[in-house]
Amino acid sequence: MSLQELISHYGYVAIVIGTFFEGETILVLGGLAAHQGYLQLPWVMASAFAGTLLGDQLYFYIGRAKGQGLLETRPKWKARAGKVFGLLEKHDVWLILGFRFIYGIRTITPFVIGASRYSPLRFLLLNAISAAAWAIAIGMLGHLFGYAVEGVIGDIKRYQLWLFVGVAVLWLLIRSVVLVTKKMRRKPRP
Repeated sequence: MSLQELISHYGYVAIVIGTFFEGETILVLGGLAAHQGYLQLPWVMASAFAGTLLGDQLYFYIGRAKGQGLLETRPKWKARAGKVFGLLEKHDVWLILGFRFIYGIRTITPFVIGASRYSPLRFLLLNAISAAAWAIAIGMLGHLFGYAVEGVIGDIKRYQLWLFVGVAVLWLLIRSVVLVTKKMRRKPRP
């Protein structure tokens, strides 16, 4: 099965699953695949909207059901959650509309908002607006990235496999650096 066939058959499902968990990279790749004609950009955005909305709603309800108990047993989480609770009190609308655009806090924020006993209906409405804005913005970014790459290297189809692999490797490197940096900050200094 060729790369084109794989993307055409499983691309939308991969976008839903990837954006359910975190997914900026998968959405950029989806936009790039749409630029190549393997997927349709509106469906890429719709898939990303569905995945991110469902993921955040699940994290919200897990926080609502188990959040306070988990925070009580994990002091490090509780300290971080305190910052989110403070932001939620002062800027609830802006926090919910913007958390998914800030790397590293996307999955924890809905959990903490759920633990705060925030209104489920209000969260759903604000989360849907934010999910739509995010899916459109990042999907378009991926699509425009295809034009930029095409402008630099010409016939992108000759390099498409390397381009997709390169973006995935770059994401893994960035993710690794972020994780290592976090671990280094946590270690007590002598």
